[in-house]
Amino acid sequence: MNKPPIQQAPGRKEQVKGMFDSIAGRYDFLNHFLSLGIDKGWRKKLVKLMAEEKPQHILDLATGTADLAIEAIKLNPAQVTGTDISGEMLSVGREKVKKLGLYDRITLLQADSENLPFETATFDAAMVAFGVRNYENLPKGLSEMNRVLKPGSKAFILEFSKPTAFPVKQFYSMYFRFILPLIGRLVSKHSSAYTYLPESVNVFPQADEFLEIMKRSGFKDVKYMKLTFGITMLYIGNK
Repeated sequence: MNKPPIQQAPGRKEQVKGMFDSIAGRYDFLNHFLSLGIDKGWRKKLVKLMAEEKPQHILDLATGTADLAIEAIKLNPAQVTGTDISGEMLSVGREKVKKLGLYDRITLLQADSENLPFETATFDAAMVAFGVRNYENLPKGLSEMNRVLKPGSKAFILEFSKPTAFPVKQFYSMYFRFILPLIGRLVSKHSSAYTYLPESVNVFPQADEFLEIMKRSGFKDVKYMKLTFGITMLYIGNK
């Protein structure tokens, strides 16, 4: 009697894709609610700094529901291209883009950030908001980001961090460990999505450690700035 084939556990990419597909419909509400709307200011800060580069073709990796891509339209680029592995998140994003009448300036594609379907040196700037933490292979994803950038252009990366100053550190820890997962689970109806968030932040390389990975991935003149008492970091690197 033949044994049934052994089912392999899904890899990180499949787990992340499945998780975001399942919470896509409630993602925007929870994102803004759980951050008290501060996440909008973080995106505005990134776009404000990017304005100095005057980019015409912008790549938004892990675009999700396209919040950052839409914000970048304020720079009046010729085109913003957003990619994400979650088809459901992209569907929500496309509806938002359509309602805003931006479908001719924002293109959303389902793609793997670690294997981008673009020619080398295609974009004037690349940006990511809270997405690199989900990469299965972080150095590979950053190397791909570097590859598709034109020489002399920049990457802008927003990512959660762990604040160190009292009392922000203590409040942040309590909120991330207990309050955020509870509210996220109740609203999204997903048992682990908002438990995954604090767990992934806890193991993600911080500050100088992340800058070293950027350097090894081909970026130079790397730097970071703390936002909102260090809750979030904005990393910048030149190709």
